[in-house]
Amino acid sequence: MTRYVLRRVLLGAVQVLLVMTAVFFLTEALPGDAAVTIAGDNPDPAIIALLREQLGLNEPAWQRLGTWLLGAVQGDFGRSLVGPRAVADIIGSAVGPTLLLAGLTLVLLVPLSVTLGMLAAHREGGLVDRLITSGTLGLYSAPEFAMGVLVVTVFAVQLRWFPPTAVGTTSLLSNPAVLVLPVFVLLLRPICSLSRLVRAGMLDAQRAEYVRHVRRLGLAPARVRFAHALPNAIAPAVQQLARTTDWLVGGVIVIEAIFVVPGLGTTLLEAVSARDLPVIQGLAVLLASTTVLVNLAADIAARTLAPASEVGR
Repeated sequence: MTRYVLRRVLLGAVQVLLVMTAVFFLTEALPGDAAVTIAGDNPDPAIIALLREQLGLNEPAWQRLGTWLLGAVQGDFGRSLVGPRAVADIIGSAVGPTLLLAGLTLVLLVPLSVTLGMLAAHREGGLVDRLITSGTLGLYSAPEFAMGVLVVTVFAVQLRWFPPTAVGTTSLLSNPAVLVLPVFVLLLRPICSLSRLVRAGMLDAQRAEYVRHVRRLGLAPARVRFAHALPNAIAPAVQQLARTTDWLVGGVIVIEAIFVVPGLGTTLLEAVSARDLPVIQGLAVLLASTTVLVNLAADIAARTLAPASEVGR
């Protein structure tokens, strides 16, 4: 396990480095000039030349890449082109709402998905199984933006049970009602995919030889399901949970835009609109690093939960 973790960490570091390099050159290839953007609508050539020198734009691309990578490793992604704030400060102020939404979604997602999956597997072929299977399939086919508009229309505009957006809210925790609809929409698709994976994993595990063996030993059915079948059944779901976590931490751009939540997704949209390249680069590095870390944690958890024979298949 130690060698496996070290290999995955090394591979992840290489992946992040490649992503950072690709992001740098892709943003460099975009049309426009950062110095002109900072100078404004009526740029003075002398001011533009001074800004290019201060920003290091006169240096070769490979030298600027090395400077940027060295700063990024130390947490310094430069300064925003729109204002005087550092990119790290902008990302730091936006990551809180996104992590809050992601955390609440995950806290509810795991127990609900496991419960639905186990219930459907326990009642395989019955009415409960058919209802859960068809319901999750139908909900999964609905895109997030459509569900977001639908729940805002029904629960916020017509019924007025919850606020439609987070506009005017100084702190999301000070007004928890603004979190209900975004978290509800964020839960819908992941809970469908995870519960179906848990159901399939439970059915496979219950038919496995080691489960039949412990049944022959006379263990209680509940202990067989929870202590022996469930750990192996949820191993595949851990991989899907990693992708879901990556999707959530990645900003949930559509959901944050619909409910006007000031998170990473909203920050990314604003940076793209303003052509704020340093912020875009910083967000890309953050999302790439998150993807690597989340998938590393998922791989380790899957290898720990599943028996060696099952992991190797």
